[in-house]
Amino acid sequence: MFGLGIRNHENDLVSGEKAFIKFLKSRMKLDTGVVMDIGANMGNYSVMLRKNGITLPLFAFEPHPVAYRKLSAAAETYNFTAVPMGAGEESSTATIYDYQGDGGSEHASMYKGVIEHLHKGKAEEATIALTTIDEFVAQHRILKIALLKIDTEGHELSVLKGARQTIASGLAEVIQVEFNEMNIISRTFFRDIVDILPGYDFYRLLPDGLKALGAYNSTSYEIFSFQNIVAMKRPLFPQ
Repeated sequence: MFGLGIRNHENDLVSGEKAFIKFLKSRMKLDTGVVMDIGANMGNYSVMLRKNGITLPLFAFEPHPVAYRKLSAAAETYNFTAVPMGAGEESSTATIYDYQGDGGSEHASMYKGVIEHLHKGKAEEATIALTTIDEFVAQHRILKIALLKIDTEGHELSVLKGARQTIASGLAEVIQVEFNEMNIISRTFFRDIVDILPGYDFYRLLPDGLKALGAYNSTSYEIFSFQNIVAMKRPLFPQ
């Protein structure tokens, strides 16, 4: 499973994210559009992009107030925009759950079960604000999303549902999502994500590149363990 890019979560080298960014720079140049980091937590992914030479305007979304304060500090240091909201299917207020007394952890989730059932912790809740990607794109007159990264601890499908117009308009060229045990808690199959992204090819990140997943089949897609999946708009890169 490690050889297939599953459970490789120790760091951004093992996870394949550094190799992925190098690949995108060589193939796309990443010189137009914006980057959106949904579920930025304290900003590690956004900082990694800046350290690897990605200079595009970058919006990092984090709704948890404790994590957001740390994200804001990173944004000031590394020149990106911290957004104090989460993203979802509609703009609203919502509840996020995190470990009691440890607000701002990377496991903070819209689903209480992620903390209490999956990680065996005691959850405490915070009220947060949600926007939608469609609304944010319209408000900021964004014409191209070079990279949309979504890491929302099981909430990924809801984020994509709030980006239907952006996706249908062809504005999002590359979408990176985490898929793992949290999606059991949120009752999300990867088939749901495939269905909301017609016209995209899917790849799993490996430490040294990408593995094309081909046409959907349950054996290679429905694996509820850590993996980074990338959807690339056709005909961006032929398989």
